[in-house]
Amino acid sequence: MFFFDTGLILFVIPAFIFVMYAQNKVKGTYQKYVRVPSKRGFTGAQVARALLDKSGLSDVRVEKSKGELSDHYDPRKKAVRLSPNVHDGTSIASLGIAAHETGHAIQHADGYFALSLRNMVFPAASFGSKLGVPLFFIGFIFAEGMGTTFMDLGIALFFFAVLFQIITLPVEFNASTRAVAALEGGGYLTSDEVKPTKQVLNAAAMTYVAATAMALAQLLRLIMLRGRR
Repeated sequence: MFFFDTGLILFVIPAFIFVMYAQNKVKGTYQKYVRVPSKRGFTGAQVARALLDKSGLSDVRVEKSKGELSDHYDPRKKAVRLSPNVHDGTSIASLGIAAHETGHAIQHADGYFALSLRNMVFPAASFGSKLGVPLFFIGFIFAEGMGTTFMDLGIALFFFAVLFQIITLPVEFNASTRAVAALEGGGYLTSDEVKPTKQVLNAAAMTYVAATAMALAQLLRLIMLRGRR
């Protein structure tokens, strides 16, 4: 009955609760401040374009994406993609998110070490996140020998998924730090708007912390189950 093992109760379920809390937190904070217009009246797209140009990244495009909170930077296409509310919005949340994604583009151009390392780990992490756990439980069902080999291989593959999540944390926190500094230094925010902008970005960062906690919890569970053999 490995579906209700000790590792699930001790690690995975608490981590899942944390993930749910983080997701609700970021949605709630975003919904609160997306309704608060910034005093200077810049749109997210205008801020992103200005920050990119200031950093000498005129070749990076600012595009509108679909869906809510779909904002991201695509290093392959050199494009900062902003959701409609962020792209066209003038809210504190819109500016914070736009500057954060622009921060990733600047990281890419600067050769920021953590981002480069994350990109190197990504192929193995993607492979491990899809096959690590299934391979492990296939091995768990089998007897000694081949079963043990599958379990060890599953843990090894899933480790790269965990490593990717861990490396992601400094990348995201650094992008947020860059965003706040750029918005404040460039005069896009007033002094009293800095704190709520940080709240938006900190709430978003919490989702990455929660994702890392979940990945670690799953890895610990696999290791505990492996210990039964």
